[in-house]
Amino acid sequence: MLVKAFLTRKDNPLLVVPFLFNPKELSVEKSNQFAEVNIPGLASPVFQFVRGNARTVTLDLFFDTYEEGIDVRIFTDRITGWDAGSMFSNLPGITKGLMDIDSDLHAPPICLFVWGAFIFQCIIERVSKRFTMFLPEGIPVRATLNVTLKEYREVDVQVREIDLHSSDITKKYIVKSGDSIWLIAAKEYGNPADWRLIAYANEIENPMVLSPGQEIIIPAKE
Repeated sequence: MLVKAFLTRKDNPLLVVPFLFNPKELSVEKSNQFAEVNIPGLASPVFQFVRGNARTVTLDLFFDTYEEGIDVRIFTDRITGWDAGSMFSNLPGITKGLMDIDSDLHAPPICLFVWGAFIFQCIIERVSKRFTMFLPEGIPVRATLNVTLKEYREVDVQVREIDLHSSDITKKYIVKSGDSIWLIAAKEYGNPADWRLIAYANEIENPMVLSPGQEIIIPAKE
């Protein structure tokens, strides 16, 4: 039998929070942040990469306990935390929800969203909970959770993955038509503000003047 999607704590994978139904759709968003650098003489700014933003997964989770006649919050509150005033909120020693602050971590736990081969390490950033059916005594038995998961990656993992192909070796560059010292610095160093390194190394007094075919030195950036 196929296992339905679920959430779990990374530090305690035996604590599984199951979904009653698999999501019908899944949205994944990834973005990068760039800064605009204005260069004299150019009609448009040069874009300098600042940082990448964490991936975000958004999904709707549907819970229905009408046939069983039990409170649907038994399932939903294991994700969001126990609703104050609910019949479960005062039970002693009950497992905290995944969005509750862990007393040892002093923060909500790092989670894993697992659906088949898709494993997403994340924090639960936001949940919107909507109850849509109730028993006559007011107990909710149907709910939809709109869940936003933010990717979590440890610092040491990200450092190991950094592209180390930075400009650390002096080399030569042939100026092409349309080149400027700022564009060359942006291409070679990733930062147009480093144009002075090139200017000093080549004794360029007027950085506005470069000739196509001119050979210049690109010094190592320390």
